Amino acid sequence: MRVQLLVSEWCTPCRSAEEVWQGVARKKAVAFEVLDVGQPEGRAVVARVGVRTVPATVIDGALRHLGVPSPSEAMALVGEAPDRTGERDASHYVGLTLEATSAWLIASSALYLLAAGAALVFGDGLVGDAPWRGAALHAFGLGFAGFFTFGLGEHLLPRFTGAPIRGGWIAWSQIGLAHAGTLLLMAGLALDMRALAFAGGALAWLALAVFAWRLVPVLLQSRAGDRSANAV
Repeated sequence: MRVQLLVSEWCTPCRSAEEVWQGVARKKAVAFEVLDVGQPEGRAVVARVGVRTVPATVIDGALRHLGVPSPSEAMALVGEAPDRTGERDASHYVGLTLEATSAWLIASSALYLLAAGAALVFGDGLVGDAPWRGAALHAFGLGFAGFFTFGLGEHLLPRFTGAPIRGGWIAWSQIGLAHAGTLLLMAGLALDMRALAFAGGALAWLALAVFAWRLVPVLLQSRAGDRSANAV
């Protein structure tokens, strides 16, 4: 069963509707998509079913509900779907609200920025000769800038393109690799242990590779959607 929630950035009730359907999708084995009516994917559904207001819920291609459903109403709409017993599909559409992985990435970037900023208060700062100077620089560059890019990238690019992104355990694995790589690299530089720094750099590179692997389908599907729209 496929559930498509049509939303818009300016629509305040859409966030409440998304929260309700996210809860249902955790219990029922449905393919849940959040589609912005300002993006190609959403516009295509709007044109097909004739929706004039959001939030609107489309189930298996048919308009089934307008407005914010109560949890019981939403469950009744997908009552025939089996209960969810396994992992959710890896690819999903990003909604209006930051997902847990995006929120953790942005929060982590703030912690790394705090760690890098501490170098300006203690010792000789970022431009001094303190043994941890290299670690502080990477806390800012790889830690703050890298994690901030990860968090915003996995949320904004799918939103702007209207394409799904790989998530679930893949996204959490990327976060784990990035943290391990950044911390090992910082420790190796601070302790002057080249092998440890090299291992951290390798893990950080692997996290970047996983991030790129997640984004490639988003960008390719976006280009395919643009070509289809131009053809029409």
